[in-house]
Amino acid sequence: MASSAGRPVSVDAGGHVWLVPTRWSRWRYRALSALLGAVPAVAFPALSAWPVGFVGVVPATLVIVAAAVPREAAIRAWCGGTGFFLATCYWLVPNTGPFIVVLGLALGVTWMPWGVLVWTALRPRLPSQPPGYRRLAWALVAVPSGWVIGEFARSWEGFGGPWALLGASQWNARPFLPLAAVGGVWLLSFLLAAVNLLVAAAVMPGLRSGRRRPWRAGVALAAGLLVAVMVAGAAAVPTPANTGTLTVGGVQPGVVHGADVRFADGEAATRSLVGTGVDLVVWGESSVGFDLVDDQARLRRLEDLSRMLGVPVLVNTDARRADEVASPDDGGGGIYKSAVLVGPDGPRGRYDKMRLVPFGEYIPLRPVFGWLTAVTEAAAENRRKGVRLTVLAAGKPDGSTIRLGPLVCFESAFPDMTRRLANDGADVVVVQSATSTFQDSWAPDQHASLAALRAVEAGRPVLHATLTGVSTAFDASGRQLFRLGRDGRGAYVVDLPLTSATGTPYARLGDWVPLGSLAIVAAVALDAAVLRAVRLHRARRFTAG
Repeated sequence: MASSAGRPVSVDAGGHVWLVPTRWSRWRYRALSALLGAVPAVAFPALSAWPVGFVGVVPATLVIVAAAVPREAAIRAWCGGTGFFLATCYWLVPNTGPFIVVLGLALGVTWMPWGVLVWTALRPRLPSQPPGYRRLAWALVAVPSGWVIGEFARSWEGFGGPWALLGASQWNARPFLPLAAVGGVWLLSFLLAAVNLLVAAAVMPGLRSGRRRPWRAGVALAAGLLVAVMVAGAAAVPTPANTGTLTVGGVQPGVVHGADVRFADGEAATRSLVGTGVDLVVWGESSVGFDLVDDQARLRRLEDLSRMLGVPVLVNTDARRADEVASPDDGGGGIYKSAVLVGPDGPRGRYDKMRLVPFGEYIPLRPVFGWLTAVTEAAAENRRKGVRLTVLAAGKPDGSTIRLGPLVCFESAFPDMTRRLANDGADVVVVQSATSTFQDSWAPDQHASLAALRAVEAGRPVLHATLTGVSTAFDASGRQLFRLGRDGRGAYVVDLPLTSATGTPYARLGDWVPLGSLAIVAAVALDAAVLRAVRLHRARRFTAG
């Protein structure tokens, strides 16, 4: 250990001098990582600057690579991930209160494997000398894999689910979105992480002038070629063929307090659809605050609406189901959120929401965190979960049958649910949602954008029907068909182009990208462990000799 101008330095075996960061400088870099980690949030709605997805991780990457040791790189990545989650999901504060910081720290951990890998890949072996092209080629496989498995790990619903995945920032990027049909949102995340890696390598500061230009030119060329390959791959994905049209009437009453008033507004808007030629009417999440088995009077009113229009009505109940009403498979009574298809002759099918919103619909470890209900809008009582996905058959006026795949709100964030519905024969996916708690934030736009990803992944049109806005719909290629913003009120009509029963590669193969990424990172970790063991063995033999 030596010193230079008051700064501690170390000298390696080759005589190269490295600055040793002080405790103060380490915390400055960690704070900077948290700040720069928030940059990719610009790529997501409501800002939706999708090109930022290709470079937004670069600033945090440069700070991580500047760390002296892998442990410090992992900590900086943790801080960067925390900043990212706080920026993209700041709107959770009404439900989580100060606990959002703890939640951000927990989710930030998922950036750490990527942080160690990107440090290993780009950290110069010698001061001012870039890594070789062979190591960069290795990094193009390993580093994006580390990013994807971090996203895959936090996609567990207990962690908040797969919200703000990097690939989801490309929901409106027509040159790249079709790639989701091949590998889901995971393939988009993998490729974006690879481009960010190359850009970071190209702009790394402090490279020797003798090697700077050829290195940067070569890496920049590689980044450009990768983007070109992405565009070409997306263009090669076939557009799903149309086989017909489903005309859907939707109802968006807005933020309406009180179950009775909300139900009445839904009735009035539905009556305005008479004569519009719709094949189905869809209400938003929690549009009916009563259990339709228990409340026969309101059920009759829905039956009358269906009879008046000549089509079924898909409503969404948010109500307590009595023990004697619930079937044994439901797991007993309690509050359920359910999509219920009602025809002139009564209910024709029901789907109970399976994946609930942490803190919004249940509190994880309620005995520990139940106090949040006193200071936030967290759920006063845990909702009950459904047990299976359900495809509902809805008859059209022409006598044909449409198979609906219902999801409720938060569930549209999960790629596997839409994929499974498509594989089960759903012709169209209908997401019933309401974001009244977060109405003046980025949340409604973020949520609506997910329908584009799910449509492309499953090869099915997706209707995102909300109580409060944003309501929207996308065809199977991810093209937006209509949009009714948060200020919109009343009924709307949209034509959904139906597609053939042939599924997308992602629908058939499933999560092959995250599983392959997991295998790659496991192989890298095993190789590092073996190499370390060999080095230790040689060192011991040298010492013993």
